[in-house]
Amino acid sequence: MKCRSKNATLIALAIASVIAPAGAFAQAEQVVLIGNAGPLTGGAAHWGKDNENGARLAIEDLNKKGLVIGGKKVRFELVSQDDQADPRHAMLVANKLVDTGVKGVLGHFNSGAAIPASSIYSRAGIPDISVATNPQLTQQGLKNTFRIIASDDDVGVALAQFAVKELKASKVAVIDDRTAYGQGAASVFAKAVKAQGATIVSEQFASDRATDFMAILTTIKSKQPDIIFYGGMDAQAGLIARQMKQLGIKAKLLGTDGLCTSEVAKISAGAVDGMLYCTRGGKELDKMPRGAEFEKRYKGRFNTEVLSYAPYLYDSMMTLAAAMQAANSVEPAQYLPAVAKVDYEGITGTIRFDEKGNLKQPGFTVFTYQQSKRVRVAGS
Repeated sequence: MKCRSKNATLIALAIASVIAPAGAFAQAEQVVLIGNAGPLTGGAAHWGKDNENGARLAIEDLNKKGLVIGGKKVRFELVSQDDQADPRHAMLVANKLVDTGVKGVLGHFNSGAAIPASSIYSRAGIPDISVATNPQLTQQGLKNTFRIIASDDDVGVALAQFAVKELKASKVAVIDDRTAYGQGAASVFAKAVKAQGATIVSEQFASDRATDFMAILTTIKSKQPDIIFYGGMDAQAGLIARQMKQLGIKAKLLGTDGLCTSEVAKISAGAVDGMLYCTRGGKELDKMPRGAEFEKRYKGRFNTEVLSYAPYLYDSMMTLAAAMQAANSVEPAQYLPAVAKVDYEGITGTIRFDEKGNLKQPGFTVFTYQQSKRVRVAGS
C-alpha cells in the first residue's frame, strides 16, 4: 500500500507539472504600472518624448535587476499619455491614469498641465514627481507632489542676478506666453530683476501658439531695453530671436529652461548666437555624476541626443523604486511616506526633498549660444 501511495503521489506531481501554468513554481510576479504624462504631440512634443525616453530607460533598467518587493518579483510597465500641454486635457489624462491603476506618476512637463493634474493624483494618494517649474506646484500643500528640478523661484532669481551683474542690464522688457509656466517665470524674473536695481520699461504678452511678434517687438524697441525676457518655450523664442534681428533690436534675449534647447537655435536660424541667454535648473549633463554614462546609453537605446530632462525622469523613476523598496510595498499609501524621506544618489545628483516637496539644493546653469550650440557660462 505504501508503494502504491508513493507512486500515486509521484504521478500526481508529474501531472501537476505538466498542466500547471509556466512559472507556477517560480516566485510570484506582480506588474506595477507607472504613469507618465506630457506633450507627445504638438509644438512641445520633443520635450515630452525626451521625458518619456528617460522614464522608459529607467523602467527597463529596473526590470533587468528583478527587484523583489513585498515578497514578489516586480515588473514595471510604463503607461504613457499625451496631455497635449493643455490643462483641461491634462486633467482627463490624470483621471485616466488613476483609473488605470498606476502606482506612481512621472510628469507632467508643463506647469499649466502639472498643477491641475496634481490635485487629481492627490485625491487618489498617488506619488507624483514632476519637472514642472512653476512654484505653485509645491505651494498647494499636497503631500504626494514632488519636484525633482529647480523651481522658477530658483532659476529666475539666478538669471536676474546674472542679467544685472554680468550683462550690466538696467532697462528690461518682459514678454510672457500667458501659460502658467510662462507667466510664472516672467513674474519671478521681473520681481527679482527690480530687486537688483533694474527698471521694467515694458510688459507685454502673447500666446503659446503665436508666430508673429513684430508688433510687440516694435513697441518694445522704442523703449530701448538692454534685455528682453521671454517667459515661454523654444518654439516661440526662436521666432522672437529671428524677428528681433529683422527689426535691428540689439537687446539680449533671456529666458528660463524653455529656451535652453537645440530647437531654439534651429528655429531662430542662428539668430540666437551671442544674444540669447537662458538658465536651467540643475547641472549640465557632462557635469552630472554619471551623466556621460547616461548620455551614451540613452543615445544607444533611442538613437537620438538627450534634449534636457530625460535624466531627471530617469531619476524620478529610480526614486519611486527606492521608496518602494524602503517601504517593502508598491502600494502608494504604504510607500508615499518613504518618497518624502528618500535619499538617493542618482544620475543628476542627490535626490532629497524638503517639507514642501521641492528638491533640496537644486542648483542652476546659465547658457548662451555660439554657432547654434549651447555653451555654459555660469552655474552652481
